[in-house]
Amino acid sequence: MKMSMLHCPTLKEAPREAEVPSHNLMLRAGYIRKEAAGIYSFLPLAVRSVQKISRIVQEELNAAGAQEVLLPTIQPAELWEESGRWEQYGPELLRVQDRKGADFCYAPTAEEVIVALVRRDVTSYRQLPVNLYQIATKFRDEIRPRAGLMRGREFIMKDGYSFDVDDEAAGKTYDAMYDAYHRIFERCGLAFRPVEADTGAIGGSRSHEFQVLAETGEDSIVSCGGCNYTANVEKAEVQSGHSGEQARGEQTLSTTETPGTTTVDEVATFLKTKPANVVKTLLFMADGAPVAALIRGDLELNEFKLKAALGADELEMAYATTGEELTGAPVGFAGPVELAKKGVRIVADHSLGGMKDFVCGANAKDMHHVGVNLGVDFSLEATSDLRVAQGGDPCGRCGEEFQFFRGIEVGHVFFLGTKYSEAMKCNYSDSEGGEHAMVMGCYGIGITRILAAAIEQNHDKFGIQWPVPLAPFEAVVLPLNQDDDEVREVAQKVYEGLKAAGIEVLIDDRDMRPGAKFNDSDLIGFPYQLVVGKRGLKEGAVEVKNRRTNEKTLVPVNDAVDLVSAQIVAAREGGSH
Repeated sequence: MKMSMLHCPTLKEAPREAEVPSHNLMLRAGYIRKEAAGIYSFLPLAVRSVQKISRIVQEELNAAGAQEVLLPTIQPAELWEESGRWEQYGPELLRVQDRKGADFCYAPTAEEVIVALVRRDVTSYRQLPVNLYQIATKFRDEIRPRAGLMRGREFIMKDGYSFDVDDEAAGKTYDAMYDAYHRIFERCGLAFRPVEADTGAIGGSRSHEFQVLAETGEDSIVSCGGCNYTANVEKAEVQSGHSGEQARGEQTLSTTETPGTTTVDEVATFLKTKPANVVKTLLFMADGAPVAALIRGDLELNEFKLKAALGADELEMAYATTGEELTGAPVGFAGPVELAKKGVRIVADHSLGGMKDFVCGANAKDMHHVGVNLGVDFSLEATSDLRVAQGGDPCGRCGEEFQFFRGIEVGHVFFLGTKYSEAMKCNYSDSEGGEHAMVMGCYGIGITRILAAAIEQNHDKFGIQWPVPLAPFEAVVLPLNQDDDEVREVAQKVYEGLKAAGIEVLIDDRDMRPGAKFNDSDLIGFPYQLVVGKRGLKEGAVEVKNRRTNEKTLVPVNDAVDLVSAQIVAAREGGSH
């Protein structure tokens, strides 16, 4: 294709709205244009990359036994009412009415529709398993859309759903999808980690996120170099460094004034100590009963872990008034000593097991205890892993230190169980006529999110550095000095040779200065640039630039096509650059 024919309006500077590298570069390089907050038009270059991602997904899922369908984006409210999510989902669900006043929603996901589809046609164990997926547009009315395609309102997603006769069969399907996801992201040429994760609002039990590693990622994950256990920081298991209660420290409990100090940092500064020597006391209501959760001041409490440790169905922070009723003090001065005497249930993170002579709230305004010792001034039945993990923490599986990464979630697999099939009566009959709810799995991939994540991971100050499998075009021929007959002829020869070799190639035939062509080529991110100019032709060579490494090599004209074709084919097959 000729560059002069390509609709690719590049910009020297990105609009001020651009927040992250992928947003900036896709606007500047002519991939997307904003139509409204979180809603974008995709231009030809972006469409080509989206199609490549979709094709990789389709090939791997089809090979793993899944089948593609296409479901409606406008879904009837009745189905969402059956599942209980019509009211639960919240304002992110875009609700609309047709001309007759019937309620519908614009699909943010497709559990309800797919369950209705399967329950209509699948009634016997002989028809199971069923594994269906679609690649379609979704809409979630995010309150603060940001970062371009990273957190948009309208996006393209692959959502898939499996139906099995029991947990064992569903587990095998889950494993097959997990393996397929590995192959998908490997073929995309991305550095990624599958991480254990909480299932969140979608429900279910077993869950893994697939995270593309990038410094700009929104998600925090930790990975163990010893056993390869990887999880997001909310889910990651941290090993206890200490067990049991400890002896008294060198100090004994006393109370001191700490006027106006309601945060850990303020208390530590006032008392000339470290935040790690302060114990935070956080008050919650667990199934209607008060609970005090304790954690070291330099750590963050994980409410998911706390809820699990308590075995609670409902958990929420105590209101300020409730906290004051319990402690007799304003927010910021709660502590375990007096609460233990009142019989309030106290749970603590493992981090307290190694502490002595620490600081905590005294349950009175502007007052804190110092010289507090566990087992002397108050006691605990046991400690639990309640913290948000961080780099350097001991792995909960083997004890080796965690490494910290930032990631962008691009895929997620859930073991749903029977949450939706029971609610919506999606049942099958067994060999004896007994009726059972189908066991489900759910598998999502953010197609357009992969586009953004690939750029976040692969760019430099000049532009995008596409992995070959995702690049809209794999190579570009840049003829310089276009008024020179030899330059034009050699450039056309190289271009035609690459096309004949099956390479997706452009020729930049625009009447522009060389610098402008180089800048656009770097910005757009073509993996290979073949520069044809009078200077190189004097040596019988063209210059080949690898955009990933920015290395430039003079290659004999007659060898250029074979060399570049071989490298591109190898990168396609290996999912690399």
